[in-house]
Parts: sequence; C-alpha cells; structure tokens
Amino acid sequence: MTHSPVWHPFTQHGLGDPVPLVTHAEGAVLHTEDRRRVVDAISSWWVTTHGHCHPRIMAAIADQAQRLDQMIFAGWTHQPAEDLARELCRILPEELTRVFFSDSGSTAVEVALKMALGFWTHRGEGRSRIVVMEHSYHGDTIGAMSVGARGVFNAAYAPMLFDVGRVPFPGNDPQPTLDALEAECAGGAAAFIVEPLVLGAGGMLMYPPEVLAEMRAICARHGTLFIADEVMTAWGRTGTLTACEQADVVPDIMCLSKGLTGGAMPLAVTMASEPIWDAHYSTDRTRTFYHSSSYTANPVACAAANANLAIWREEPVLERIAALAAKQQAHLDTLADHAMVRNARRCGTIAALELGDPGGSYLSDLGPKLLRRFREADLLLRPLGNTVYVMPPYCIEDDDLARIWAEIGTAADAIAAD
Repeated sequence: MTHSPVWHPFTQHGLGDPVPLVTHAEGAVLHTEDRRRVVDAISSWWVTTHGHCHPRIMAAIADQAQRLDQMIFAGWTHQPAEDLARELCRILPEELTRVFFSDSGSTAVEVALKMALGFWTHRGEGRSRIVVMEHSYHGDTIGAMSVGARGVFNAAYAPMLFDVGRVPFPGNDPQPTLDALEAECAGGAAAFIVEPLVLGAGGMLMYPPEVLAEMRAICARHGTLFIADEVMTAWGRTGTLTACEQADVVPDIMCLSKGLTGGAMPLAVTMASEPIWDAHYSTDRTRTFYHSSSYTANPVACAAANANLAIWREEPVLERIAALAAKQQAHLDTLADHAMVRNARRCGTIAALELGDPGGSYLSDLGPKLLRRFREADLLLRPLGNTVYVMPPYCIEDDDLARIWAEIGTAADAIAAD
C-alpha cells in the first residue's frame, strides 16, 4: 500500500506500525486486502452488537437512502426520527420523556452537560459545579474531556478544560466514594456524571450495582442531577439493555450511542426527564436549547437504529447475550490463576484482566507489544496499557472466541517466559 495521508485516531504513526486495510466484514470477522481473516474481539471499538453488515440493518439503510438522505432537523422532522424517539421512550424508563439527537457519544455527553447547566440557569439557581469519578472517560470534545480523567489523553489541552469535582473510584471499600459524593452534592453540585458499572477507557474498571444505586440516592437527596453515560454500557454490554437497569436506577439524563444503530451508523441520543425539558420550555427565546450539528437525526442513521430496535424487539437478543457472558466467564476462569494474570473480571459480555506486573498504565511498554502480537495473530484486540479486554459482537462463533482466549493465554505464557 502506498503512503497514506490519513491521520488515524489514538495512533502514534512515528512507531511505524502497519495499518491494515479492511475490505469487508461479516458477523464478528473482518477481511483485509491481503486476504487475512481477522476476528473482531472488541466490536470495532465497542459499537458492533449483532455483527457487521447485519442483513436487517443493511436493508433498512439501503431502503432509507432511496427515500430521504439528509435534512435539517431544526424546526423540521422526519418519520425515522419520530419512530425512533417513540420506541426509545417505550423501552427505556418512563421518566425519560424527551429525546435529543446528536451524532456520537462525546456529543451526547456535551448535550447532557449543557442541558444540566441550562436547567439550573433557567430556574434562576446558581448551581454550576459538575462532579465526576476518577479514571472516567466521556469523550474527546472539550466538555467531555473536562469531565474525564486528566492525564495523557488530554494533558496538551489542559488550558481549554474547566474545573470539576472528583470522587474516587469505588474499590473494595466504596465508602470514600460515597462520602466524597455526599460532600459535593451537599455543597450544591449541579450534576454528577458517571459511567454505570464499567469505566471503559479508564481500564474496564468495574463496580457493583449497589454502589451505583447509592450514588443515585445521594444525588436525589440533594437535588443534584444524575447523568448516566451509557454510551458503552448500554445495548446489552453489561448483560441488560442498560447498566442502570441492574441497579434499578433512573437517571435524570442518559447518554446513548455506539450500539444504538447496532454499530452500523454514527448516531447518539441524550434522553432527558420532563423537568429538564420544562426548564427550557418557554415563549422566551433566550431559554432555547442552543445545540445542534448539521447531521442531527440523520434519516439514514435513524433508519439503522430503528432496524436495531426491531431486532431487540423481535429476536432473543438477551438470551444471546447471556450465552456469550457465560462463555466469556468460562474462558476467563481458565486464565484467572495464571501467574501473569491479575484482576480477572467480567460484567455481562465484557471480560478483562491485567497482564504482567501490577501497576501498569495506558503508556505501559507492554501495550504496544501486545497490540502487535494480537494483530499478527489476526485478532482485533486493543489493550488499554496492560489491560486486555474482550468485548465481541454477540454473534461471535465459539471457535473464534476460543481463538481469542487462546492467544491471550499464549501472551501470558510469553510474558512469564521473559
């Protein structure tokens, strides 16, 4: 392949690693121009749920593309968006009555933060402090970076970021987390944003539903808005439609993307409760919610999402998820006692572990070596430093899943030998 002008995300081109060219995909498998068959072990960055090029979703995209490709959504509407909004309101908690469209998880978070601040401004109250959890990641736009962990991801952009309150990640003892959140909320925090049950880019860190429920109760007690960033955790990844469901938690605002279209098209929504809507609803134009993008509620993307929701409605998706979760646990158990494996853990279909010495970071030297090893083994596995996680599409074949875990075991053996 000749020199490419493409600048790839989260890629240090100076390292000279090859960038494979994928030509087509089906199910949980990618095919490259040099005829390699690559197993997608991470759902192409956590988006693909039912499998690549799912026939029902592809058919919906093709049909909609012949009818209406794109239109302004400010003051206009179309049927795919109307149908999608109504179905989301039907399957999600009834308190989430309003659907605001955007185009990525990061923008869904930006929308949520602006909704929260607008809520307090329009009520004439001076709350503006946002509280976050350490090690969190909510995206790469300015607001989303501000409410994420500070470090290698955003150190160069520190002058652009706003100050937030932080609570520790709930480890074996969640009380310091709960105490810190109580103090922030009692001090008049405007909103608390959290990834429910699993912190993704922070290292697939997991905490129990009981802690999520306690955090929600603290926010409710003090009137602090609770924002659930379900961009990665929803659509079955944690074993249920949303992670909040496991804690019987209903947030004031919920962010959804990634699996919303089955992973086929970029689309996101921010679901809001009626009080959030009411704070902006007025004959006063200054209380308008001033946010949009050119491709808000793109009709083709909405058609893909409607096809995804039809699959959830008409097919045994949760049964497939439960079966995959059990297989993930069985494979994880085979490695849990390996000398080079630490903190083997699972939440729903997400399985993760640390390889090598404890205390590894995102910039661990082991990360690029593992990435190279997995790529050469025809696996799309992208470790977070020395944290290896497996999050495949729900349709993955048993043999391919076994291949993934066998290669992780081989990597562990190689580390031990070194």
